[in-house]
Amino acid sequence: MGALCTTALPAHEWFVRARIATAVATAGYVGFVPIAPGTFGSIVGLAIYAAVSATDSWLVEAIVLLALLAVGIWSAGHVEREMGKDPGAVVIDEVAGMLVTLAFLDVSVTGALAGFFIFRLLDVIKPPPARRLEDLHGGPGIMLDDVMAGIYSNVALRGLIAFFPDAWV
Repeated sequence: MGALCTTALPAHEWFVRARIATAVATAGYVGFVPIAPGTFGSIVGLAIYAAVSATDSWLVEAIVLLALLAVGIWSAGHVEREMGKDPGAVVIDEVAGMLVTLAFLDVSVTGALAGFFIFRLLDVIKPPPARRLEDLHGGPGIMLDDVMAGIYSNVALRGLIAFFPDAWV
């Protein structure tokens, strides 16, 4: 009887971890949307950006971004082990990429939407080294290519703001 109890607990723990990892990696199951899950994941990123930017604190923004990256790498890696290489339902990478795109910028809705479209374009194109980062194993391979696309998008958005400051802020 004792042996049954010790094997049941790890299975339950695995089940709980798997459920939590799936919920996080799919951004609250948004990744299971049948059409353009990455785009919907980016929209979740916009919503999180709106909530975080309302705090008007760069420290809160940095903490949320770093926490999301850490939890995203863990959850994406866990779900990849269950579903195969870089499953389409994993959209936490798009959420992170969107947050990186808008990181430490105080933009209007127009600026946030411009960042959204720039990020989606660069996420699809994956300019170097973003495409190479996809080759990393597990969660880092899923997350870091979108983070790189987010960095490129952030720089592009900052360029637009520098040239047309009144249009985006």
